[in-house]
Amino acid sequence: MNSRWYFAFIQKPKVSDLGSDLNNALRQFEIVQANVAKLQRLWSQIAQMLPEGTSIGFPGDPSEYRRLVRRFDHIVERLPTIDCHRLECEFTDPDDVLGNTFDYAEIGEPFAHLSYVSSLHEPGERLDEYAFRVAAKRRQLARDAAEGMTHEIESVIAILGSVAESKQPGDKMESEDWERLRTLVKSIDTLLGNAIERPARWSDLCRHLKFAERHDFDDIVEHDWPAVRNGLEAALYDQDEPIPVDVDDLGDLVASRPSGPVATELNWGSLTDSGFERLVFNLVDRTEGYENPEWLTHTNAPDRGRDVSVNRVVHDALAASRRARIIIACKKQKSVSLPEVAKLKEQMTLWEPPRVDELIVATSGRFTTDAVQWIERHNQADNLLRIEMWPESHLERLLAERPELIAEFGLR
Repeated sequence: MNSRWYFAFIQKPKVSDLGSDLNNALRQFEIVQANVAKLQRLWSQIAQMLPEGTSIGFPGDPSEYRRLVRRFDHIVERLPTIDCHRLECEFTDPDDVLGNTFDYAEIGEPFAHLSYVSSLHEPGERLDEYAFRVAAKRRQLARDAAEGMTHEIESVIAILGSVAESKQPGDKMESEDWERLRTLVKSIDTLLGNAIERPARWSDLCRHLKFAERHDFDDIVEHDWPAVRNGLEAALYDQDEPIPVDVDDLGDLVASRPSGPVATELNWGSLTDSGFERLVFNLVDRTEGYENPEWLTHTNAPDRGRDVSVNRVVHDALAASRRARIIIACKKQKSVSLPEVAKLKEQMTLWEPPRVDELIVATSGRFTTDAVQWIERHNQADNLLRIEMWPESHLERLLAERPELIAEFGLR
């Protein structure tokens, strides 16, 4: 572990508090998920009583079937809608099942018979769909709260770093701040519930928090927390989730002949710092010529933000392909000054080895005049590290060719 820590004056943040509104929301989700689990158990029993394939008749006990269906319907009545979607299940009476399967067998229509039997199992498909929607909404609920907690965790880790400097590997780290760190991790665990898989090294993080020795803290900083934060990012921001659309028919939209000016500037204010980092990550991840993007998190970096590491691949028809390691520092702010650029340049040592070939500073604002002049002189000199500027105007040009990212991040 790098023992040189950067410490600015940090006011101790308060322990994340799951306020009454969030606690109540979690409780409602837990109740719904408990009811869904009851329905899944009941359905597994109901499904065993239904015919399969081209079998004839009703293989189950009709009275038990009707009893289970009544219990199933009783629970369904108490489930809430999800974005106007309600769980609606229809069951066929055993006597009708018996008569219909005989009829299909008698007329010799095997495919119609199979279709009918399959329709008897439709309540299970609808239940699966409802459970999927519950999990998606639970993930949406957890997203904003977990994002705030991850920032607070990094602040607490930075505070604990000053304590770690005076400790030996086997010394205890127990303190008020350590307990706050435990509480924050437990809070995220509660938020995730059973709808979101725990990220890699989650159990390692919990184990090191329990033992609370200096070497446990080193493992948390160097291994556990970077892996957990990256895993949370992937779990909470599912790229396959739909983006809400405000129109029913695009043809009607075009037919209305909309007019007026087109906004060329993007709404950067709609993004949080973390959102801006995710935008840049997605930009390089979806661009040809860039490989293996990954988050870099280092709590003793000057701003404790996340940089993006990526390999830029240049193909040469007359020579071997070249790969350059790029670090992208993300700055959601109106202006990037010369001192900030100089500090970022020094920060590159945190990410070596392997060698960093180029530093890109991506910002939602602009660069000061002295910062631009300093970067240009730096690049003209005999330096191994090249510095590239991505101001808002450059990002807007890149995103104009990627409207899906503009929509995904709500920038219009």
